[in-house]
Amino acid sequence: MKKHLSIFILMVFAFTNAQTELVFVFFKDKPNKAVFYANPLSELTQKSLDRRTKFGIALNDQDAPIEPTYIQNITNLGFTVNDYSKWMNGVAVNATPAQITTLESQQYVQAVERFIKHPDGGKIPIKKVNKFEEFNNTLGKTTFNYGSGLAQVNQVNLRPLHIAGFTGTGVTIAVIDTGFPRVNTGSVYARIRDNGQIKGGYNFINKSTDIYNTSLNNHGSYCLGTIAAYVENSFVGTAPDADFYLYATEDAVNEIPEEQLYWTEAAEEADRKGVDLITTSLGYYDYDDPRYNMVYGDMTGTSSFIARTAQIATEKGIFVLAAAGNEAQKPWHYIITPADNEKVFTIGGVTSTGSSSSFSSFGPNAVGQIKPDGVARGSSTYMGYNNSVTTSNGTSFATPLAAGGVACLIEALPTKTVDEISNLLRENASLYPSSDAQKGYGILNFGKSWNSATLATASSGKKSVLQIYPNPVVKTFTIKTDEKIISVELYDTLGRKMQYLKNEPTHNIERLSSGVYFVKVQTDKNQYIEKLIKE
Repeated sequence: MKKHLSIFILMVFAFTNAQTELVFVFFKDKPNKAVFYANPLSELTQKSLDRRTKFGIALNDQDAPIEPTYIQNITNLGFTVNDYSKWMNGVAVNATPAQITTLESQQYVQAVERFIKHPDGGKIPIKKVNKFEEFNNTLGKTTFNYGSGLAQVNQVNLRPLHIAGFTGTGVTIAVIDTGFPRVNTGSVYARIRDNGQIKGGYNFINKSTDIYNTSLNNHGSYCLGTIAAYVENSFVGTAPDADFYLYATEDAVNEIPEEQLYWTEAAEEADRKGVDLITTSLGYYDYDDPRYNMVYGDMTGTSSFIARTAQIATEKGIFVLAAAGNEAQKPWHYIITPADNEKVFTIGGVTSTGSSSSFSSFGPNAVGQIKPDGVARGSSTYMGYNNSVTTSNGTSFATPLAAGGVACLIEALPTKTVDEISNLLRENASLYPSSDAQKGYGILNFGKSWNSATLATASSGKKSVLQIYPNPVVKTFTIKTDEKIISVELYDTLGRKMQYLKNEPTHNIERLSSGVYFVKVQTDKNQYIEKLIKE
C-alpha cells in the first residue's frame, strides 16, 4: 500500500511540475533601436508622430520594435510565440517550471513574470457562466425614438458641444472589445461606413482581419452603436463624426489571461495608427483556470499586465476610458482591471435619475485612489445595433457613451493633454470636490467642462461673462455681455437650428412652443452655448 501511495505522490508531483502556465519573458534591451530612431515612420504613422509632437511626448525605447533574433531564440528553445509587446519588450509563452528556469538563464532575458499571482485561485468562488449573459438578457426588444435616447446625452450635458459643431470630427477612436458583427451591413452604421469613418480593424484573438463574422459576440457592435450609430429622426450617438478602428481582443466564450496580451497588442496598434482615444468595456479579475485569479489587493493600477500597458497608452498621449465593471452585487464587489489604473479614466453607471446603477462596481482601487473617475448612463442606455435602436444595461455602455463626449471635448480643446482633459472632467462633475464609492466625482458634465476651459484661456486673461435673463422666459429675453455680438442662433434639444435671431441684446420668442432650447451666441471674442427654458 505504501509503495502504491509513493508512486501516486510521485505521479502527482511529476504532473504538477509538467503543468504549463502563461508567463511573459522580458528582454534586456533593443540592440537595433538606433535604426528606429533614425526612421520613426518605419514603426509609427505620421499621425502617431504628430500626436507626440503636439503634446511634447518624446520617442523612447518602448516605441522601437522588439529584437527579432530574441523572438527567434525563444522559438528555437521549443516555445510557440503568438503574442508579444514592444512596449513591455518581450513575448508571452506557456512554460513549465523547468522551462521557466531555462528562460531565466538566457543572457538576453531580463526577467520572467508569471501571470499566476495566487496559486490557490485567489479565494474567489468560480461559477462557469457566459460572461456576457447579463448583457444578452437585458437587450431591449423594441425601437425607441430619439427623444428617449436624448436624455442620456442631456444627463452629461453634451448637447452644447454638438450644437457648437463638435461632434468628434477629426478625432480617432479605437474600440477594443469583442467582435463587431453587423457593423459591415447594419443600417445604423451606414453613415460611418459611407463616410469612410471606419479606418480599419483587426482580430487579435485569431490574428486575422475577421472582425465582422456573425459568430463573434456582438458586444463590441453595441458599444460602437452607443458612440457612432445614426438613425434619421430616431437616434444619434455621442460622437457620430469621429473615425474608428475596431479591435477584437475579448474571447467571449473563454476567460483566459491571454486576453490581457491581446488588449495590449491592440493598444499598441492603436498608438501606431495615431488614435486619440481608446474606449474599452472589458475588465478582468477571474478566469476559467482559477490559478490566474486576482484578489482585490491586486487592483493597485500597476499589478496586472493590462493595467500597466493601459497606462503606457495614456503616456503616449492617448485618452483611455475603461468600464468600472458590473460587480457591485457579486462577491467581488469592486472595480476590475484595467479600470484600477490611476491614469485610465474609469466610468461607472447611473440610472436616468442619477442614482448609481445597482450593478456598478465600487471603488476605490486597492491603494485608495478614487475610482471610478465619473459616471454616465449605465441603466437602460440607448444605442443603435444592426437595423434598430435598442437598450441595455452595464458600465459597458456608460463607457462608450462617455467616450463619445470625450471625443467631442478633444475636438473642442485640441491642445489639452490627457491629464488636462481628465482633470477638467473630474472638476466639473456633479459631486466634485466630494466623491462617492460608486460614482467617483459624479455625473460627467461636458458642457461645463468645455465652458470652464474656454473661459480660463480667454485671451484677455479675464473671465468673459455672458448672461441670459430672464430664464425661464415667457416672452422676451436679454443677452448681457461686454463683448460685441456677431450672431445669435436658436436650437431645439435635437440640435436642429430653429432660427437666426437679430444681433441685438433683446429677443422676442413669444411664438415658440414651451420647452427647452439652446441659444448659441458668437461674439468677437468667444462662443457661448446657453440653455434657455421657454414657459
